[in-house]
Amino acid sequence: MRNFSLIFKQFSRSVLLIAGFAFWGFSNAYAQADAAKGEAIFKSKCTACHKIDQQLIGPALGPQLTEETDDKYLIQWIQNNQALIAAKNPKALAIYNKFNQAGMTVFTELSDADVTNVIAYVRTEWKTEQEKPKTAAADPNAPGADKGPSSMVIWGLIAVIIIAFIVILVLNRVVATLERLLLKGKGLVIDEEAEPTAEEVAEAKKKDLIKRILKNKKLVFFIILCGTLAMGSWGWVTLWNTNVHTGYQPVQPIKYSHELHAGTMKIDCQYCHTGAYKSKNASIPSLNVCMNCHKVVKTESPEIHKIYDALGYDPKTQKYDSTQAKPIQWIRVHNLPDLAYFNHSQHVKVGGIKCQTCHGPVQTMKEVYQYSPLTMKWCIQCHKRTEVNGKGNAYYDSILAAHDKIKKGEKVTAAVLGGIECGKCHY
Repeated sequence: MRNFSLIFKQFSRSVLLIAGFAFWGFSNAYAQADAAKGEAIFKSKCTACHKIDQQLIGPALGPQLTEETDDKYLIQWIQNNQALIAAKNPKALAIYNKFNQAGMTVFTELSDADVTNVIAYVRTEWKTEQEKPKTAAADPNAPGADKGPSSMVIWGLIAVIIIAFIVILVLNRVVATLERLLLKGKGLVIDEEAEPTAEEVAEAKKKDLIKRILKNKKLVFFIILCGTLAMGSWGWVTLWNTNVHTGYQPVQPIKYSHELHAGTMKIDCQYCHTGAYKSKNASIPSLNVCMNCHKVVKTESPEIHKIYDALGYDPKTQKYDSTQAKPIQWIRVHNLPDLAYFNHSQHVKVGGIKCQTCHGPVQTMKEVYQYSPLTMKWCIQCHKRTEVNGKGNAYYDSILAAHDKIKKGEKVTAAVLGGIECGKCHY
């Protein structure tokens, strides 16, 4: 019995020792969290809905995770927030109701250590953000801020320059007058008309040369002929290029880069210009197309905030105020006269023409400009050299079928050639 008691005591001590080491190791896991690993997990799983310093779809995680010190609760919430809500956890219900009961993705695949690393990364980044010094340049009215020269100083300098110029002119006149008086007193005044100066001699020679040239009728005729040809050529080129705006590049209200979106990001032209494939006009994309990405992407950009302002959208509350909405005044780049009918879908869908054929290398343009002249001559030359590919194209199949009927002597109506299509008359 005594041996059994000794064995039991030794066993109890071993269990307590193991439990102590386990607890110590568990505590160390939190204390020695790897913020670098947490950053990788955060960027791959969290950035779609959260930012550290500001609200996105979900709350700003920096202040949220700093104020909440119960890491066990945070781990449970991140791994399976729905279970906490179902269990009516007060903290879980409070945050759930605060964000209009919007469901958060569960991350059951993340281990406790993974979540701890994420928490450590967020807290570290938030602490770093809070410790950044606020420079005086951020506030133009702050003491010691460099405001540049005042308007009074600038106008004062301009006034000094003007006064100095006037003084110099007056002094020159005074000096000239004094010199004449001195010469007159000494009897050294020379009559200026008595002997011409070198400048007057040179001027007389020039006049004589001009008189001799004008007397040479052949030379005069040649000069007039060359002038007429030059003026005629200039007039022809000017009239030919009237309303031809090749290179026209207006400044748009928002700095939108096609080089970034169509070039670097490889976004298809028709994702934004949806009308090019199905209608006459390529159409300017509505702002909701921009918001598909920019509700989350580059929200700090001043140019993106112009879109928010136009929609009356508040990125902090993620709500729209239609009373604050106003249209963006885009400036049209490519203009055709009213007498010209151009159908985008006919060229893009039926003809298979690429956008770059008319609009140039848009994917390299930081700011769009008119690449082609868009004249009648330019269109006709394109129609002459472009080969028609009718294989597998229903539009051309119907035309070829109509030609076959004509060859066979069968009746072909306007309807067969698309004469009853709405767009034939209404466009």
